[in-house]
Amino acid sequence: MSADLCFLSATDLLAAYRARTLSPVEVTRAVLAQIERLDPAINGFCGVWADEALDQARASEARWAKGAPEGRLDGVPVSLKDLMLVRGKPTGRGSRTSDPAERAADDAPAIARLRAANAIFLGRTTTPEFGWKGCGDSPLTGITRNPWNLERNPGGSSSGAATAVATGMGCLALGSDGGGSIRMPAGFCGIYGLKANYGRVPAYPASAYGTLSHVGPMTRTVDDAALMLAVMAGPDSRDWQSLPAPADDFTATAGGVAGWRIAFSPDLGYAKVDPEIAALVRAAARRFEAMGAIVEEVSPGFADPKEMFRIHWYAGAANLMRSFAPAKQAVMDPGLRQIAEEGARYTLMDYMKAMGEREALGQHMKRFHETYRLLLTPTLPLVAFEAGEEFPVGSGMTRWFDWTPFSFPFNLTRQPAATIPCGLTSAGLPAGLQIVGQLYDEASVLRASRAFEEGSPFVAPPLARD
Repeated sequence: MSADLCFLSATDLLAAYRARTLSPVEVTRAVLAQIERLDPAINGFCGVWADEALDQARASEARWAKGAPEGRLDGVPVSLKDLMLVRGKPTGRGSRTSDPAERAADDAPAIARLRAANAIFLGRTTTPEFGWKGCGDSPLTGITRNPWNLERNPGGSSSGAATAVATGMGCLALGSDGGGSIRMPAGFCGIYGLKANYGRVPAYPASAYGTLSHVGPMTRTVDDAALMLAVMAGPDSRDWQSLPAPADDFTATAGGVAGWRIAFSPDLGYAKVDPEIAALVRAAARRFEAMGAIVEEVSPGFADPKEMFRIHWYAGAANLMRSFAPAKQAVMDPGLRQIAEEGARYTLMDYMKAMGEREALGQHMKRFHETYRLLLTPTLPLVAFEAGEEFPVGSGMTRWFDWTPFSFPFNLTRQPAATIPCGLTSAGLPAGLQIVGQLYDEASVLRASRAFEEGSPFVAPPLARD
């Protein structure tokens, strides 16, 4: 029964609290027990706040007992990525340069909204150092492992967040995504992840990677992601690029996709995809036809933007590194130091050229979506590879974005994009379908995701079911 509680969705929990069939204390205890049971093998949490979580749960239980809940997530457990400020808590950022004695004076905007909604804060989830790569390891917290196979990578940088949701260690997780950091771990771990439109969820302090970095929910169900986004969206004066309050709250996810014109690109015109992944994603795209959409296989028609992304990413790392003395730099991830060194060699004209190319890519996709409401692609071109590695051993790759051709283009264009599980390979590892929407249109991404989910509900990894 305790494990069953861990896999209830946020919407199910809220309904049960309302009906007085479950209490937030009962659920929080079950989730904390799940963390104690599973996380020693996974290493998805770098801090668990059990006593505080139970205090929050007791306060929530009292409100529900009076029939007076406060906030849309009252009593729902959530985990928080260790890149974002939490009032009164240290921020490790996966880095041995962090000071565990330093406490944040304020919550980051998304965390402040979750707190105001009376979500229960379970603790911090792991991330690679300063979120610099798409893998699950850092100098501070070591290796985080994929719950589908502990020898495999969970993806990153929202590494622990994905493992927590997949295994019932909380039904909601807060992630961020600068080049795929929500979608990649969600894809590898078999959960739903939404990179909201840039600015939809305000961010403070700003990411080292600037306007590439988006904030969004990581969940087991689409409706939970919609609810979490509704809570977090809206402007904040600390983020001057945050968007105005949306016209709707994203939770109207029903309605299907009949009559929608949707593009499907199996490779974006340049990516190499594992045959098993390609077959699963193609079958997923066909399901949209069965749901009444008009699906056309078409490349969006842009060249591989990897070099453009590299300049943006490496320049951000170089700017980050400037704030650390040489003694601090010496204890940082060697890969982060390497890309920062390369980023420091770029000229202003190199960066301005990349900025112009980014603008052109954004304009191109704006025109593309005048014809197609959505774009479907694989989330990732390969299955989860070795834990603790930046890229597959023996692959000839040199950096993490060599294996992420489908995610980072849509950080450059700022569009909303989600990943949803679309089956398992013969090795029993998840594959993901990416659903990309036009600018500012998370609502269509969520509605299409919900329609697809109705035929493919979440499946927990065997580790969590044993």
